Amino acid sequence: MNDSVSVSAVFLEAARLNREDPLLHGSLLAFPDYGQVVMTGDIHGHRRNYEKLKRYCDLGHFGARHVILHELIHEDVPSLTQKDTSHELLLDAARWKCEFPDQVHFLLSNHELAQVTRNEISKNGRIVTIAFEQSLKDAFGAGGKDVLAAICTFICSFPLAGRTANRVLLSHSLPGPRELTAFDVGVLSRMLRDDDLDDGGSVHAMVWGRYHTEAVLDTLRELLDVDYFVCGHQPQESGYEVLHDRMVILASEHNHGTFLPLDLSKPVSLEVLINCIRPLAAVA
Repeated sequence: MNDSVSVSAVFLEAARLNREDPLLHGSLLAFPDYGQVVMTGDIHGHRRNYEKLKRYCDLGHFGARHVILHELIHEDVPSLTQKDTSHELLLDAARWKCEFPDQVHFLLSNHELAQVTRNEISKNGRIVTIAFEQSLKDAFGAGGKDVLAAICTFICSFPLAGRTANRVLLSHSLPGPRELTAFDVGVLSRMLRDDDLDDGGSVHAMVWGRYHTEAVLDTLRELLDVDYFVCGHQPQESGYEVLHDRMVILASEHNHGTFLPLDLSKPVSLEVLINCIRPLAAVA
């Protein structure tokens, strides 16, 4: 039953489970040195790729497998009049969290942050944050406001990054050259506060950063004590890109979308990361 009350309850329960995730330390997920983590790129409401990902993960049969989801909302639609139904995918992901609370994880992204803070994002000729709110009104009527509030609570429970024992940082993005000087790495060591979400803060830098130089990535490697980064955020028509031999950028929102299953128990090199990348189109 998808009435506003039951839907809101799912988002709120998933938010509680996010906050109580045993891997969570501050705003950082610390993954163990065994099993596997499946990292995705931006999904943006791409239902087919999301379903393929769920089939691949098969979490009911692989208890030591984790999956990371981010940038789920703001669907790419072919026309300005078509509704954004990405809230349906977000709801499915929240239910997936409720079913497998120790295996399904989320990371904060720029689009989800913008939805919470009501900072408008224009994409393909329309303001996607407003289109998302309108889709909730269309789906739930007066109850759409309650669902939106529950979604915002859910999004605010997302951590900023994940770190593996084999020294890989998983995040939506990273501070770029303009943001790095003011970036406070301590934001990863605590739960996020409301004022952390403001423009110009370290959270904003973490999810909006672009144009990473080799020097920036080297500085971040030292600050964060990792060797490699796997992120999304920056569009990749071919499904992925390798930046400065330090950063892998994934995209999961189109027909050439990819994901990256990483063995948590083995040493990681750039070659290992590249060889782990899988096309979603190949998942039956």
